[in-house]
Amino acid sequence: MSLPPSPRPLRGPRRRSLLASAAGAAGAALLVGCTGGSDSDTPGAGPSAADRARASAARDSEALAGRYAAVIAAHPGLAERLGPLREEVVRHAEAFGGVRSASPRASSTASSAASASVSPSVSARAAGPAARDAGAVPADEKGALRMLADAERKLADRRAAALLDVPGETARLLASVAAAGAAHVFLLTEGDG
Repeated sequence: MSLPPSPRPLRGPRRRSLLASAAGAAGAALLVGCTGGSDSDTPGAGPSAADRARASAARDSEALAGRYAAVIAAHPGLAERLGPLREEVVRHAEAFGGVRSASPRASSTASSAASASVSPSVSARAAGPAARDAGAVPADEKGALRMLADAERKLADRRAAALLDVPGETARLLASVAAAGAAHVFLLTEGDG
């Protein structure tokens, strides 16, 4: 005999809350567990493959944080939704050895928010390949969210592919950040149907 469905509506956290918590926990774990140690190929022989991969990943995360800042500046209504994702991307850049940038303020004007959201050192490095692909921020919010999701997806895919070329701790860090990027893609596209 089957039981009738419960007349009470289901309560509990929404899927978005659970994924955001999981992505945040993964980011926190990688910051605590993967920032120490050395993956150096040969001491004194210049930057190792791991060092080069970490520097490239830091630049990519900084450029992605810049994209988030530009979208937040162009669409202040998305600041609450995108702010936590951007902060996580900034933490990823820091985990790879990047420089901390300031948080954008939703109440600022578009130009001042865009210039205040990324430090000068981040802006200089944001001119890499990821930034050149960015183009202008779409005028509609859905288009802007799709642009960010596409950038997150491409970066997560590149990081997953790079896992084979780097040793130990750097590979684990890249894997963790790639997984967080995949979660960001889901959060950015949730509701697009």
